[in-house]
Amino acid sequence: MVSKSHDVYSSWDDEFKKLVQSFPKEKGWAGSNLYFYQGFWCPSLVLKAFISFQKHFQAFNSDIIVATFPKCGTTWLKALTFSTLYRNQFPWDENPLLTFGPHQLVRFFEYDLYLNNPFPDLRNVCAYQPRLFSTHAPYATLPTSIKDSGCKIVYICRNPMDMFISLWLFSAKLRDKNQESLSLDEAFDKFYHGISAHGPFFDHVLGYWKASQENPNKILFLNFEDLKEDMDSHLKILAMFLGVPFTDDEEKQGVVEKIAKICSFENLKELEVNMKDVHTSGVPHTHFFRKGEVGDWSNYLTPFMIECLEKLIQEKLNGSGLTFKLLSETANNIASP
Repeated sequence: MVSKSHDVYSSWDDEFKKLVQSFPKEKGWAGSNLYFYQGFWCPSLVLKAFISFQKHFQAFNSDIIVATFPKCGTTWLKALTFSTLYRNQFPWDENPLLTFGPHQLVRFFEYDLYLNNPFPDLRNVCAYQPRLFSTHAPYATLPTSIKDSGCKIVYICRNPMDMFISLWLFSAKLRDKNQESLSLDEAFDKFYHGISAHGPFFDHVLGYWKASQENPNKILFLNFEDLKEDMDSHLKILAMFLGVPFTDDEEKQGVVEKIAKICSFENLKELEVNMKDVHTSGVPHTHFFRKGEVGDWSNYLTPFMIECLEKLIQEKLNGSGLTFKLLSETANNIASP
């Protein structure tokens, strides 16, 4: 059995090495290469894992998948989905979020489960049922079993200006100490031309947006800025979508507010578990938390960058029906006509 397993692994290694030679590549924001695979830029760290996930993952009809573009509220959405979906499976004062980070409880396919094993045993990786996983994969590249099964996808997007700044600052933390960080101008040029981990950004967002419009019972499309403005209403929408709506008694007992509080960015950031240790991918847990604000881009972007992004947003969203809220407490939105 050991010999057979080793042969399978070796065969996949050889196949992958030949495959990757044919992919276009660019230098990534954090220093390592990005490879252009099936229409998006995949980080070298997870390319092999992603292809394994794409080839071999078999979804259950009951599975829930948290899907996001990087730095759009992934950690936050994992906490919200976990606490909402499983709220009746543990005592309230023993919420696992108090002792485990969101990425430990809702594990990535490509950055965790398939990272060091092309054929992981997924039968017992989720402590609760139904199974709950996450991915940064674009919709078009998801395994067929996810798209064709009855499993559900929860997706969150964020306005591209805040996402861009958050990704730039996050990437700087991932670089080796002896590597010079990517300048804001260099990062902007790459982002403008669609070159970023799991990008192009607009293709990623619009892929899930269009799929959610076609099949709203399968894909719930959320906006980071809307959640920030009205958490309670969107938690109720999330619970309904997941098939675990809040009861009248739960609402009277303040369960919705309790979930909002324990999953708030401010609370998660201060939990001891999120202030220590390192994720499976090698990223310290503290790196997943910065400000979580709307409109922080205004402290970084130049007028020229803002003008370019405004034009790019209008061009990319034209006719889609999708809008982005760029600033909190204002009506400064950029929308498709």
